[in-house]
Amino acid sequence: MDLGLTDRTYLVTGATRGLGLATARALVADGANVVITGRTEEAAAEAAATLGERALGLAADNADPTAPARLVAAARERFGGFDGVLISVGGPAPGTAADNTDDQWETAFETVFLGAVRFARTAVAELGEGGAIGFVLSGSVYEPIAGLTISNGLRPGLAGFAKSLADEVGPRGIRVVGVLPGRIATDRMTQLDALSGDPEGSRDRNCATIPLRRYGDPDEFGRTAAFLLSPAASYLTGVMIPVDGGARRGF
Repeated sequence: MDLGLTDRTYLVTGATRGLGLATARALVADGANVVITGRTEEAAAEAAATLGERALGLAADNADPTAPARLVAAARERFGGFDGVLISVGGPAPGTAADNTDDQWETAFETVFLGAVRFARTAVAELGEGGAIGFVLSGSVYEPIAGLTISNGLRPGLAGFAKSLADEVGPRGIRVVGVLPGRIATDRMTQLDALSGDPEGSRDRNCATIPLRRYGDPDEFGRTAAFLLSPAASYLTGVMIPVDGGARRGF
């Protein structure tokens, strides 16, 4: 299937590993150019090198108000265009309502929530018809996940923002989608399983609740996200797409 990605240019934040890197890899495999970001220049450059000449790696902090405009400008300068963004950040600190601190909440709000809003606003100002904005969210958009109280508080709000934005920019031909990873085999999931004190047992128990009985592979997520950003998904907007092996039971 031709996704129509050839020579289009996308920005993917938080893409030196995990879900962001998997999406960048899928985009490049279908002929797109990508600007990927990481916490350090070295990490971003190393990740970009694995993707080849269609990738540029830059250091950026999602909480930095100047980052979105700088990154879009870099995409235009290097590849001559800008067609969309996948806004992906690391998960906020785990914990419960009783033990998460104000500092943890404030840090997560700046990076996970406000940083994502800023990237989306900048993208809207720069995109034309056919542009796409994707948010990497979580199944906590629909139901809370034990031990991830900060995520439970912020992700549904971002989903609401994404839905509002889709309504506002739809008349301009710009699409907005949310991608909701379930249990995907990333470093983040390894960290969460380890919190139980029995990582293998935690994984086995979690797999038993997933109809496909396994964790997803990052590339399975990446291919889905690349499709949603592509012209092949041109009539999809304002939707939240779970990539979770069937773990979400609701319609």
